[in-house]
Amino acid sequence: MYLAFPKRSNGSDSKKFKSELRGPITSSRVIHIRKLPSDITEAEVISLGLPFGDISNLLLLKAKNQAFLEMNSEEAAQNMVGYYSTMMPVIRHQPVYVQFSNHKELKTDHSPNQERAQAALRALSSPHADGAAPSSVLRVVVENMLYPVTLDALCQIFAKFGTVLRIIVFTKNNQFQALLQYQDGASAQAAKLSLDGQNIYNGCCTLRIGFSKLTSLNVKYNNEKSRDFTRPDLPSGDGHAPMEHPAMTFAPGIISAAPYSGAAHAFPPAFTIQPASESLPCVYGDVMRVKILFNKKENALVQMSDSTQAQLAMSHLSGQRLHGKPVRVTLSKHSSVQLPREGHEDQGLTKDYSSSSLHRFKKPGSKNYANIFPPSATLHLSNIPPSVVEDELKMLFSSSGATVNAFKFFQKDHKMALIQMGSVEEAIESLVEFHDHDLGENHHLRVSFSKSSI
Repeated sequence: MYLAFPKRSNGSDSKKFKSELRGPITSSRVIHIRKLPSDITEAEVISLGLPFGDISNLLLLKAKNQAFLEMNSEEAAQNMVGYYSTMMPVIRHQPVYVQFSNHKELKTDHSPNQERAQAALRALSSPHADGAAPSSVLRVVVENMLYPVTLDALCQIFAKFGTVLRIIVFTKNNQFQALLQYQDGASAQAAKLSLDGQNIYNGCCTLRIGFSKLTSLNVKYNNEKSRDFTRPDLPSGDGHAPMEHPAMTFAPGIISAAPYSGAAHAFPPAFTIQPASESLPCVYGDVMRVKILFNKKENALVQMSDSTQAQLAMSHLSGQRLHGKPVRVTLSKHSSVQLPREGHEDQGLTKDYSSSSLHRFKKPGSKNYANIFPPSATLHLSNIPPSVVEDELKMLFSSSGATVNAFKFFQKDHKMALIQMGSVEEAIESLVEFHDHDLGENHHLRVSFSKSSI
């Protein structure tokens, strides 16, 4: 396979491919992929394009860390480039760049490398060898699960590859597992190809994926353990009304800035949060630096201690509401927040918290990692001095206008308590307001989200 470049008397491959980076590039069925890992495989390149449509040709240039995919339609190519422009793909901790090619088609030769590429295309783009279409139901096992993995997180991970219809999560043989049904077998095949063996977080929560013998899932309840996105009317199973869910159908493109889309990859430790909040991300990691944007003061760049903490913050905070506005958390193109140069003050918009005493996760293996939960109406309070009583804490949390529905000290340790607010949004605002609040006697209140209710 080759590209029909203009002939050059002494042109090397590197000179030829520089043409891809020059001048305006219009829409094309051919996609140019750059900065690939040196050990990239044909299957991994193909998996980048499969969720968006059929692939008619592939050219892999390992020596140049580049590849070209020719999609069957220009629309599929546009969807692919559009998606990856907002959610950069990452393969083995390496960001990969996806753009339209200047070339309108790929031409094939019969070299061994291209024969191998064509064989991979045939194997991955066609039904199973026995003629049967792949199952639309996947069995997912999460190994080495050091951090919590939720049903919603899995939906966001797998939604990149097609419409998720149903999902059930459960524990079997002391392993967290899930059964997940797509709308079609091709989506399931693309997800298995791309995600099998990948980590949700750096160095842990490894996905092991296989096809299930089931042809469909039977879901009776919509709750934290099971979900049927085609049946929003199903009960939650606890006697309450059907669950309210902000996006009952997951499909490619819906979660353009979702924390887990393109999951099982490593992220830089910096992200953008809107509306700006300095204290909210600290629940999910140690905040190193914060920069409120000068021209968009409702936006901030937040740098966490490492990429795993950034991913935790994005996964739990994106879509929540703060002061009446939805919180949008997206991956930043910056790998760190730069401090202003000496003599160039920025009106105090950039803060360095690298030496903060509020860091909860400084110690390796800190038990605080085991107490990371999604935002909830119930807050966990700790570091309460002996002299502070229930009424004082209830009065403190209602002073901002929020409703306190319930309060309970821990029976064996009155340094800790649970307080239940009127809503998740009120709990989020209370955490922002009262975390590190000075209660006297050299005690500063610690506030986090709880998985319990009162």
